[in-house]
Amino acid sequence: MAENHLFPVFFKLDQLQVLVVGGGNVGCEKVNAILQNSPAARVTVVATWFSPELETLASGFPNVTLVQKAFSCGDLFGKDLVIAATADKELNACIWEKAKASKVLINVADTPGLCDFYLGSVVQKGSLKIAISTNGKSPTIAKRLKEVLNEVVPDTLEQVLQHLHVIRDRLKGDFAEKVKKLNDLTSVLVGKER
Repeated sequence: MAENHLFPVFFKLDQLQVLVVGGGNVGCEKVNAILQNSPAARVTVVATWFSPELETLASGFPNVTLVQKAFSCGDLFGKDLVIAATADKELNACIWEKAKASKVLINVADTPGLCDFYLGSVVQKGSLKIAISTNGKSPTIAKRLKEVLNEVVPDTLEQVLQHLHVIRDRLKGDFAEKVKKLNDLTSVLVGKER
């Protein structure tokens, strides 16, 4: 049985530099996903042309820069993440090669074998964010799970998180004691009593 050995992380994109190469539908989709999750993300989009949807999207975010030109390896300078989102498979492979040589993490859209990371489906309820990965095998399943989780995770969970944050800050004792107390308090969320 196959297993998912991906390591889930959440990037602070307002502190990193992201490059998206491609100004069409896929590039727009990737930039939109980034901005939905991190509206203050610092994104540079390089492309020979931009869809009107991408231009409109970018106009609403001051940290998004559109650079109309062909990709060159200098575009990777100072970047932390890159997403190759062009319709040209050869260009995407070239971007992957240059990113690997520059030690920049890369995602090549719709090419799992050329990805250091995937953009999963995301469920967000206030401060809670759940990322869903199918190991690149089925974005459709991830999308459906997102719909299910959006339905079952209550919007009021943000209030619970805020209260638990206050409680956590007020707890006394060592780390193990605090963890035990918080586990006892939150056991009701999974229907277990301790």
